Amino acid sequence: MRLARVRGNVVSTIKHPTYDGRTLLLCQPVTPSGEARGEQVVAVDHVQAGVGDLVLVLTEGTGVRQVLGANAGPIRSVIVGVVDEVTAS
Repeated sequence: MRLARVRGNVVSTIKHPTYDGRTLLLCQPVTPSGEARGEQVVAVDHVQAGVGDLVLVLTEGTGVRQVLGANAGPIRSVIVGVVDEVTAS
């Protein structure tokens, strides 16, 4: 699972049928302190996140299938939580 900041919406007129009716968001992985790290990913929104939200992105295939169901199709990343606060010790 990755901590990420939602940077924007992704709009596509032609896509795999599995994505029909699903919201796609562009997510920038961040460190616990909020600094950007790594490449941005497109993730299916499963929790009604919005631009600017700090979120948890699940990027592991089996977990994605468990969250979205066995017929998740070619979905690699899904937003599974909105983070209110990060505390590091």
